[in-house]
Amino acid sequence: MSNSGKDAASKQKQSMTQGEQLAKAIRWIANDQLFAKVRVHGNANWVPTHLMQVAILWVWSSQSLLVESTKDAIKSVESLFGTTGIHSYQTLITALQKYTEQILPPLVQRMHHLMEKTDQASFRIGIWLVLAVDGSRLDACRTLANEKRFCKPKNKRGSKKNKKNKKNKKNKKNKKNKRGRHANKRKPVSKKKNYNPQPVGPQVWLTLLWHVGQRLPWAWKIGPSYSSERAHLLEMLNALDLPKNTLICGDAGFVGYDFWNAIDSHGHHFLTRVGSNCRFLKQLGRVRERDGIVYCWPKEKQQRKQPPLVLRLLRFHDGRGEVYLVTNELNSRKLSDSRAGEIYRKRWGIEVQFRSLKQTYGRSKLLGRTPDVVEHELTWSLVGLWMAQLLALREQIDRIEPAAQTSVAMVLRILQNILHCPNEIPARGESLRSLLAGALTDTYDRASKKKSRNYPRRKEEPRTGPPTIELATAEQQKLAKATLDLSNAA
Repeated sequence: MSNSGKDAASKQKQSMTQGEQLAKAIRWIANDQLFAKVRVHGNANWVPTHLMQVAILWVWSSQSLLVESTKDAIKSVESLFGTTGIHSYQTLITALQKYTEQILPPLVQRMHHLMEKTDQASFRIGIWLVLAVDGSRLDACRTLANEKRFCKPKNKRGSKKNKKNKKNKKNKKNKKNKRGRHANKRKPVSKKKNYNPQPVGPQVWLTLLWHVGQRLPWAWKIGPSYSSERAHLLEMLNALDLPKNTLICGDAGFVGYDFWNAIDSHGHHFLTRVGSNCRFLKQLGRVRERDGIVYCWPKEKQQRKQPPLVLRLLRFHDGRGEVYLVTNELNSRKLSDSRAGEIYRKRWGIEVQFRSLKQTYGRSKLLGRTPDVVEHELTWSLVGLWMAQLLALREQIDRIEPAAQTSVAMVLRILQNILHCPNEIPARGESLRSLLAGALTDTYDRASKKKSRNYPRRKEEPRTGPPTIELATAEQQKLAKATLDLSNAA
C-alpha cells in the first residue's frame, strides 16, 4: 500500500467515533450470519442479532437495577447499531427465556473458534487443551420463587416424627397423672448427628470450566445451592464436544472411582489433586510397574468385579508443602511431572475469575426476583464478561510484558465510558484497540506488602495430608487378573 493509502486509512480510523469502533468489535464476534438458522416468531419486530446486542449491553451497563440497565442498553444499541425491535424490559426477558437456548450454542462455538484463532500459542499447553473446573455460590433475591428453586428442601423425616408424636399425644395425656413431680421437666435438647448447614437465603451454584492458557471462561452449568459440582461436570461432558487431548484440572473435591471412570470413558484426561481421603493400591500387576503407578480400586468395586483404574501419582512442592496429583495419562513424555506442576499452579486463576465475576463485575448478588430471570441474568453476565475479556485478549497478544494479565476492571471501565459517550471521536492513541491493549494489571515489584500486618484474620486450616497407598495382596492380584479376563471375554 502506498503512503497516501496508509494516510487515508489512518484518517478513516481517527474519524470513527467510539461507538462505531465498539460496534465493529462486537460484529467481529457475532453478526447476522451467525444466527441464520435461528427462527423467531413471525410477530417479533427484532432479529436474533438485536436480541444478542441488547443482552450484551444489558450486562455491560453501569446501572445497578435490571430495568434501568435495560433502558440504558436499548439506547446504546440504537446509538451503536441504528435500530432494535426490543423496547422494554419485559420484551427482553421474554425473548431471552424463549430463544437463549437457540442463540447461545452458535455464539459459544464462535467464541471458542476465535480463542484458538486469536492466540494459538496459549490455546494449548504443550499438546493439552487445559480446562480448570471449580464451583462457587452466588446470592439471589429472597423471594418465594427463588427459595423454592434454589434452596435445599426440608428433610421429610422430621415430618414423619411429628406425625408419630401426634399419635402418641393422647397416651401421654393419660399417663400424665401417674408421673412424679418432675414429669413435666424439659429434657435437654440433643445435638444433631449430621452437620448440614444451609444458607440464610437462596443461592445459585455455578460450576465453571475455565481455559487455563488464555484465562477465559469455556463453559458452565447453573443449579440450586445444593448442586454437585462433579455431577455438573459430567453433564457438561455429555453435552459438550471437547477437542482432542483435553485435560481437565480439578482440586481435591473432584475425586472418586465413578467420577474418574466417567471422564476416562469419554476419552478425556484429568489431573486432580488428592489427599488423605483417597486410598490407592500399588503393584497390582495390571501394567508394567514403575514409579508413580497406582490403582484406584475400592472394596465395593472389587466385590462387584469391576476393573481397577490405573493412574499415575505425581508429587511436587508448592512452597508451603507437598502437593499430590493423579492423572490417567500414564505416558510421562506426553505429560511430564514438571508440566503437570505448571498446569496445576496456573489452575489457581479460576479463583481470580470467580472474584472478577462476583466482585469486580458486581454479580455477588443477582437481582432477578424469579428463578428464570436469575438464570438468564447470570448466563448473559458470563457471556458478557467472556466477550469483554476476549476483545481485550485480541489486542494484548503482542504486548512486551509476558507476566501481564488482563485487568477486568479496566476493560469494563473502558466499555462503560464508551457507552456513555458513543458519539465522541477519540484522540490519537486513545482508540478502543489502544485502550484495550493497555488494560493490564501491574507487573512491577512492590516495595512493600499490600496486606496488613495481621492478615488474614482467620484460623489457618490444616493442609491435606498425603494419600494412603497400600501394597496389593495376592488375593487382590488374582481378582484383578480375573476381572481382566472377564473384560477381554466380553
